[in-house]
Amino acid sequence: MSTKKPTNYSALYTLIGVFFFWGFIAASNGVFIPFCKSKFELSQFQSQLIDSSFYFAYYIGAFLLFLFSVIGKKDILNAWGFKNGIVYGLMMSVVGAFLMFPALASNSFAFILGALFIIALGFSLQQTAAQPFAISLGDEKTGAHRLNLAGGINSFGTTIGPVIFALALLGTTKLDESLIKQLSLSTVEILYVIIGLAFLFAGLLFKFSKKLPDAKLDATIENENKATVLMTVISVVLVIVIAMIFAKYTGTNIDHASNQSLYLLITGILALVIGLLYANFDSKKNPAGWGAFKYPQLVLGMIGIFVYVGTEVTIQSNFGEYLKHLDFSIFSADAPGTTYKEFNDMLKAQTVTGHWASMTPMLVSLYWGSLMIGRWAGAISVFNMTSKAKKMAFIIVPYIAFLVILLVNVIGGISVENKFPVENIYPILPYAAVIVIQIIGFYFGQEKPAKTLLIFGILGVLAMITGMYTTGEVAVFAFVSGGLFCSVMWPSIFSLSTQGLGKYTSQGSAFLIMMILGGAFLPPLQGKIADMFDINVSYWVPVIGFAYLALFAFMVKGILNKQGIDVDDVHSAGH
Repeated sequence: MSTKKPTNYSALYTLIGVFFFWGFIAASNGVFIPFCKSKFELSQFQSQLIDSSFYFAYYIGAFLLFLFSVIGKKDILNAWGFKNGIVYGLMMSVVGAFLMFPALASNSFAFILGALFIIALGFSLQQTAAQPFAISLGDEKTGAHRLNLAGGINSFGTTIGPVIFALALLGTTKLDESLIKQLSLSTVEILYVIIGLAFLFAGLLFKFSKKLPDAKLDATIENENKATVLMTVISVVLVIVIAMIFAKYTGTNIDHASNQSLYLLITGILALVIGLLYANFDSKKNPAGWGAFKYPQLVLGMIGIFVYVGTEVTIQSNFGEYLKHLDFSIFSADAPGTTYKEFNDMLKAQTVTGHWASMTPMLVSLYWGSLMIGRWAGAISVFNMTSKAKKMAFIIVPYIAFLVILLVNVIGGISVENKFPVENIYPILPYAAVIVIQIIGFYFGQEKPAKTLLIFGILGVLAMITGMYTTGEVAVFAFVSGGLFCSVMWPSIFSLSTQGLGKYTSQGSAFLIMMILGGAFLPPLQGKIADMFDINVSYWVPVIGFAYLALFAFMVKGILNKQGIDVDDVHSAGH
């Protein structure tokens, strides 16, 4: 009779704190981007390079771990131990956080991007080690529960991050462009020093705590030469593309009228997509050496994760700019006949911030909170509940999460008189009606990944189009609802993509994680389109993203059926 392994709660709570900081920093970029755009007078494309530096670091970290493991013929992370992997990642993030102090003091945007890159490089290592570490902290059968708990706290970090970041920057959650212009960067420097100290404390706690196990797994690295060479070639192309963009658009004498950045971004995306499709095509004739690339569900799923992450990030990263123009629409009498460039110049000259733009931190918090709503609802299936109780939970849990978002924003909006200005959250209360759409989507998805992904992909397309062709509250809530529809996509795509991979499941999972890269390419692509046309038109980028994800859900059903896999029996894993 086997004994149930007890959960190491002290280790789990420490790990959960790290999950919180990942979400906190990533979501804070939604406020940091409009802040940097105003402070450094950047184009919309340039401001999105914050996301490029952040998410490209994730890709580089995951790729280097894979490459060195293949070269050394052993899983490097497993050789270190997951605890040490987290410690090394935390120390790397400490370096990046402390580098933000001189970066901000130097007023160098390029230096700031470099510091963010190092922070995220540490995050990449931490996250790669943290998920198997969480599973090892107790009985394997309850590992999914621990991951869902950690994921829920991560989502809470994404919800509270924009609010706290705005408070630390401006002392208020109202984003006022005139305040930003006058703001000393010393406030931001102190914030990152505090974050660095928090990372340092967590790292030392992990390193010297005797209660934390140095867990390892019996892992093997599948060395498939063609797959490794292809990913190396793609990575070299991507590094060259990103390096050229950063060199050209973070210095002085920048030609904003040039479309070179657009061509470079498209080159990087095409190199990835064409390379992956070629691998799957060639493997049909000669499968030797291609490993996991032999499976079309994986290749299409890698593109799916790339598109999903890029879509999730780009909606909110360009949202602050959209809100500025929503107040003074170029389609209204506020600026009749004004071009997008002329209107931007007018905004700069007048340092105008209207009603919606001032609410950027609250609305970014609501966007990331929408992902929390969906993930909390998605975690219901983990618990052993009756059918009736589960149906009730699918209605109640999203609104509990919504109440948490409201509470965060009420506390975040506390006034100098220590009063809680509840009226600050009145504009977002109608969003409660939008949550009903997600609940209906869950109901029709029937907890089946392919069906759920198809429904939420279609809903995402409709939401983005609604946002583009309406204005005011309807448009704002339509774009924010993209968070609701993104919320359950990662586990659905991941589960469908790894079905039937057999011994290549670990390799396929590693390739899927690398595709977080989408967050480095789609936001600046949308930013460039906004600079060329207008911010409204630029939201065709997430429309196309959601459309592809719906198409993937439709196609993968036929692909898996041909392999003898019943897609309706596939269950999605937690994110």
